[in-house]
Amino acid sequence: MTQDIQPAPVIATVGDAGQRTDRFMADTIGTLSRSRIKSLMEAGHLLRDGVVLRDPADPVRAGMRYELRVPAAAPATPQGQDIALDVLFEDRDLIVIDKPAGLVVHPAPGNEDGTLVNALLGHCGDSLTGIGGERRPGIVHRLDKDTSGVMVAAKTELAHQALSAAFASRDIERAYQAVCWGVLTPTAGSFEGAIGRDRRDRKRMAVISNGGGKHALTHYRTLDAFHGSLSHVECKLATGRTHQIRVHFAHAGHALVGDPTYLRRIPAAARGLPADARAAALDFPRQALHAARLGFVHPRTGEHLLFETQPPRDFQDLLAAIG
Repeated sequence: MTQDIQPAPVIATVGDAGQRTDRFMADTIGTLSRSRIKSLMEAGHLLRDGVVLRDPADPVRAGMRYELRVPAAAPATPQGQDIALDVLFEDRDLIVIDKPAGLVVHPAPGNEDGTLVNALLGHCGDSLTGIGGERRPGIVHRLDKDTSGVMVAAKTELAHQALSAAFASRDIERAYQAVCWGVLTPTAGSFEGAIGRDRRDRKRMAVISNGGGKHALTHYRTLDAFHGSLSHVECKLATGRTHQIRVHFAHAGHALVGDPTYLRRIPAAARGLPADARAAALDFPRQALHAARLGFVHPRTGEHLLFETQPPRDFQDLLAAIG
C-alpha cells in the first residue's frame, strides 16, 4: 500500500486571502491537483486552525494555518475481513445471506472496507476474487446500506453469469416490506414512472416525466394501516432501478418512514398519530424497508430456490409501537 507524501502545513498571507481554499492549497502544495484537494476537503481531510474545513470554495483567511492530511491509498482490490454473515444457504456456486441494515454492499469512496464484499471475501476465501469484477466480486444485485434483507452472491462465473442474466431479464421473485406515511388508495396497485438522477440533487433519484429516466414499475399491497397515518405494505419489483421503492413511494406522497434522502420534512400524516406512535415513526433512524423474499432458479441444478426472512428487530419494534 502506497501513501501520498504529507504536505507541510501552510500559513495564509494577506496576499492569499479571498481566493478559493482548494485553489490556494493546490497552488501552494504543487504536487496535488485542485480536483484531488477538493475531494480530500469534502471527505474532511483539511484542517483550518485545527478545525475541519469541507467547503472547497471557502475564501482563504490571512493568518490561518491550513493543514492537509492525505490518507493512505486504498488497496486496488478489496481485502477479506472477518465480518459475521447470517447465511441462509450456501453451496459451491452461490451464497444467500440476510443482510443487516447498516452494511454497505461493495467498496466505494467513503466506504472502502467493512462492506459485504469484504465479508464475502473473508468467508469464501480467494476463490471469490475476480468473480464479476475486482471491486464487486460475486455481487449480482444490491440493497441500499440501510435496507435489510435477503441477498444472493455468486461464487463461480457460472453462477455470476446466470444470476446476472436472471436479474436483467427480471426472472427473479422479489418482495419487500416497508412502512410508509399515509394510507394508500387504492390499498393495492402499482406505481409506474421512469427513474433517473434528480437534476437538482445528483445524490438523489427522481421520477423523470420528460424523458431521460429508465422505466420503473412497482406493485404494492397494504398489509395493515395505522391511525389513518401509516401503512405497512408489501412491494414487488417489476424492474430494479436505484432506490426504486423509495422514489416511487415518495413521489406518490407516501415516503418511507425514516428515509433520510426522500423524506425532507415532518409529514402532515404525523399529526394523526398518538404521541408514542408519532415519536417511534419520526425517530426511526433508517428507511423502513426490508427485502423479505428472494426466489430464483439455481444456475447449476435448475432447482427453484425461495428464501424468506422476517424484518429485523428494529422494524418489528416500529410496527409494535405504531400499532
